[in-house]
Amino acid sequence: MNVLELDKKRFEAEILRDGILLVDCWAGWCGACKDFAPVFERVAQRFSRHRFGKLNTQQEQEITGDLGVEHIPTLLLFRDGLLLFKQPGYYDEEKLSDIVRQAESLDMKEVRAQIEAELKNQLGSSDPAQKTEHK
Repeated sequence: MNVLELDKKRFEAEILRDGILLVDCWAGWCGACKDFAPVFERVAQRFSRHRFGKLNTQQEQEITGDLGVEHIPTLLLFRDGLLLFKQPGYYDEEKLSDIVRQAESLDMKEVRAQIEAELKNQLGSSDPAQKTEHK
């Protein structure tokens, strides 16, 4: 499995696909990013059934700005179109592999149900029509 080079068009298409997409947000001037690149590639080979991509933060500032990426390297993990993990930092192979395994083990029906419940709770608590005034 080759690591995908992501630009705006390809990034948007990839995050909407089913399955796991792990994204390394990096920059050419970043020493930690250069050190992390071979780790990311080895884990991509180990988990070839998933997609791995690299997002150049210098070239794709609109995407990284929209995602709130402030530090690099930053790791993003999407599954079935949902952003499940966003964390800056350098990961060793064992930790990165563990992150992928955790994403694999998720029950996405349960995740979506939790998200839906949280949204309903947030909307319900902020909806003025839901609040009644007591006198």
